[in-house]
Amino acid sequence: MTPRKPPATRALGVKGARPPGPGGTAGGATGAGGATATRGGTAMLTGRPERGASGTVLDFPAPRRSHRLRNTLIAVVSVALVLGGVVAYVIFSPALALRTVSVQGNALVTTAEVEAALAPLTGTPLTRISREQVADLLADNAPIEDVRIAAEPPSTLVVTVEERVPVAVLQTGREFVLIDAEGRQLTRVAQRGDVKLPLIDGGANAVNSEVFSSITAVLVELPAGILSRLNSASASSVDSIQLSLSGEQRIFWGSAERSAEKARVLEAMLSLPATDPPVKEFDVSTPDRPVTR
Repeated sequence: MTPRKPPATRALGVKGARPPGPGGTAGGATGAGGATATRGGTAMLTGRPERGASGTVLDFPAPRRSHRLRNTLIAVVSVALVLGGVVAYVIFSPALALRTVSVQGNALVTTAEVEAALAPLTGTPLTRISREQVADLLADNAPIEDVRIAAEPPSTLVVTVEERVPVAVLQTGREFVLIDAEGRQLTRVAQRGDVKLPLIDGGANAVNSEVFSSITAVLVELPAGILSRLNSASASSVDSIQLSLSGEQRIFWGSAERSAEKARVLEAMLSLPATDPPVKEFDVSTPDRPVTR
């Protein structure tokens, strides 16, 4: 009989491990590109991937700077939308529509006249009403020179009126007309005593005379205290302007030249103690050498 060969022994190891190397060790250490090594017949990972092995792709989170930029843009857009909504509400909301007009600073024009002139603006949002609109609507009111406006939500418009200054009175029939330095008729009064301003001789046609501008140029230079004491103002020529005071006192002014100086001199003369007999005429035609008679 032929003797039976003993069964072949198989080396135990990790699936895919290399056969024992020349030194008799199973699965000796691999080269630089090896994936495993064995120690005492046990396979170990070397931590280095084999060449050509495919790795796993990892997703890294986006940089924090990108997150901050995105959040900032979102915040800016949100604020812009909110502000846009607020502006639209303020401009177009009927809750801010004009319902009441409060008038200040008026003396020659009545509050009712101003309110009537501004009636077309009723119902307009306060934020859409401009000073120019108000001034245009009041342009036909001669006493009004300028206006200022201010909104008082929810529905009130405050209109401050700047009026022209009357300097004299003209008589037309039974009425008396207040005029400014340019001869503009401002308002009418029924009684002469209702206003303390000088009456310019010549009636309504006095504004067309050659001496009218000279007379008014003198009147605008006078302090309010003296202007209110004058009874009348007249002139036969541009060099012979005369004013009259209560108590039949007269002022000879001469021409309208140096009127500011003459006004200061006259004010000083009128502040002096009364004399006996009283002064009948103050001559300030030459302000450097005033004379009393």
